Amino acid sequence: MNVGSEKQYGGLDQFRIIAAILVIAIHTSPLLSISEWADFTLTRIIARVAVPFFFMCTGFFFMQKLGTDRNKNASMLKQFLWKVGKLYLLSILLYLPVNVYAGYFTDGFTVFSAVKDLLFNGTLYHLWYFPGIMLGVCISTFLYTRLSAWNTFWVTLLLYGIGLLGDSYFGLVQMSPYVDSIYQSMFTLFDYTRNGMFFAPVFIVMGGMIANTANPRRRKKNKVAPYAIGFVLFGSMLVMEGLLLHVYQLQRHDSMYIFLIPCMYFLFQLLLFWKGKNRPILRKLSLYVYVIHPLCIVLIRGAAKVTGLTGPLVENSLVHFTLVTVLSFVLSVLAMKAIQRFRGGKPDQTGRAWADIHLPHLQHNVREIQQVLPKDCAVMAVVKAQAYGHGGWQIARFLNKLGIDHFAVATIDEGIELRKKGVKGEILVLGYTDERRIRQIARFKLTQTVVDDEYAQTLNGYNVKIPVHIKIDTGMGRLGESWEYTEKIAAMYRYKHLQVCGTFTHLSVADSLEASDIAYTKNQIDRFQKVIEQLKEKGINPQKLHVQSSYGVLNYGELQYDYARMGIALYGMLSKQGDKVKTSVDLRPVLSLKARVVQVKQVEKGAPVGYGRAHIAQKDSKIAIVSIGYADGVPRMLSQVGATCLIRGKRRPIIGFVCMDQLIVDISDMEEVQRGEVVTFIGRDHEEEITAEEMAQSCKTITNELVSRLGERVKRVYHD
Repeated sequence: MNVGSEKQYGGLDQFRIIAAILVIAIHTSPLLSISEWADFTLTRIIARVAVPFFFMCTGFFFMQKLGTDRNKNASMLKQFLWKVGKLYLLSILLYLPVNVYAGYFTDGFTVFSAVKDLLFNGTLYHLWYFPGIMLGVCISTFLYTRLSAWNTFWVTLLLYGIGLLGDSYFGLVQMSPYVDSIYQSMFTLFDYTRNGMFFAPVFIVMGGMIANTANPRRRKKNKVAPYAIGFVLFGSMLVMEGLLLHVYQLQRHDSMYIFLIPCMYFLFQLLLFWKGKNRPILRKLSLYVYVIHPLCIVLIRGAAKVTGLTGPLVENSLVHFTLVTVLSFVLSVLAMKAIQRFRGGKPDQTGRAWADIHLPHLQHNVREIQQVLPKDCAVMAVVKAQAYGHGGWQIARFLNKLGIDHFAVATIDEGIELRKKGVKGEILVLGYTDERRIRQIARFKLTQTVVDDEYAQTLNGYNVKIPVHIKIDTGMGRLGESWEYTEKIAAMYRYKHLQVCGTFTHLSVADSLEASDIAYTKNQIDRFQKVIEQLKEKGINPQKLHVQSSYGVLNYGELQYDYARMGIALYGMLSKQGDKVKTSVDLRPVLSLKARVVQVKQVEKGAPVGYGRAHIAQKDSKIAIVSIGYADGVPRMLSQVGATCLIRGKRRPIIGFVCMDQLIVDISDMEEVQRGEVVTFIGRDHEEEITAEEMAQSCKTITNELVSRLGERVKRVYHD
């Protein structure tokens, strides 16, 4: 069992900006006024790493999400195509005036040419990326989910090779009239082989293979030198290849090169070593620049023509490139702000105390759990107590997008909130619901747990048909009809207004690998199975069965049931630090807890700090007052058990009693700390990390309690 920390891909995010600038260079030829050869080398060879890099990023983040469930894969693919398709449509609308001005809709325009451009070429010369990425991901997903990773790579490499002959190596094709005629026929369907069929898939698959084989621990041990050497070596060979092809005039186009494949592999690996925080804003900015920069080219050229400054502003290629680049970034930033304002923007939720919720980690955990579940076992996501402090309906709606449609809550009100927020699928209320609210159960299409025969009779007496699950107590000693009362259990299935959809029990010590606890758990399982068999002998169908919660899956993965009620593990945690489990699953914490320094002050030796003078300064010290307290869910005893927090990547002791709204941190050896600094209580800061398990152990509790009692004043900030 591995509990991973947040992966940081700052290198990828920052290189996106470089790649966007390289795309601008391709379309403005910045060195043309200086040297034709220098410009060719930059724009037709070196800058050709930009688009493959974007393809690899897509593959890196999308392909690793694919699993064995084809329905879920299809759902993810549909969401991806919808998202990119909307961007493509908006880009088309943006450039309609430019297309009209350029005469796109005049002599050569036909329905066939329009369809061809929409599917392959893009409706403006740079928009081919959008249909390219959509078609490329479709092809890659189809192959990746049916073949091994390496076989998928070889197939996409073959496609790349076919496309290569219609691009940089077209001169070879022209040597054979028969082969030339085949390619000419292909060019009637698409003007270039640089498209989603031939160009994109191999880079998408390469990104996916790197993602699925990358081991963060191993990467830390590996030295960067081999990748740097590989990049320099194959980058040099790429430049030589491009120059030789140019000298011998073999190119029809100049996008696809043989050595571009290994060059991109080593470049991408190098970028994964580039330390830095994830910067979603850079991802968005690079996309805006990619879309907007041709418009900036038109604007600069138009302004130069009107002012009579075509010579210095356009014919001077370096000046032209610089102006287009600056204007592209300025307009992109303005567009981002305008769209954010139009959408209402997101209020700053990181002013006092907040929890960062990393949705990609949740998605990763879902996939990891699904891989260890039996083939026909579905995840029932336990989202009670605001999804263990992560935000109930927000988490449930995100899980809906991942294809999960079974949820468990503790109370009817939790279930109603999910429904009102648009959560789809079955919502099982695990706890007792006052029978007088039965009509709300029916109205909001909730599923109620029936805890015993008496309760079943009462519910049935209201003459309201509702779906229910029958709970059997096999040794937990809580809710549920005792497994010994078979007749009472059987009677619960015969009430005409109760539509039984499932039967379940709960294991009380599935988290323990002690021999006596294992024996007890197996005894519970045997009791449940005995009841199920007796029901079937009576001609009763118990419907869907579920027994395992998180630890039940991690320690008893061999059990074959219909649902697995996943709670704490879904959120990337175990209940206690050091817990051992039988099944190895790479879980990543979804929640990080943070607050801010609101005051820094000096404390003289001997001065008391906090309530009850719980801390007496042993020397002249400096302290930071932090805006979070026990009303926010931070345990009051935290400061009395040697607990720490993180400031600027350093562990600092929490001193004095934790107050209702604030706490105090000793920062005596940190001169640079100022008001507004971020303080991390759960999560990673630079190379240091405090896990929820560590904090819970310090307070002699479990993570389940710790995170589920985070107060409503702690704002949840969702990162996707």
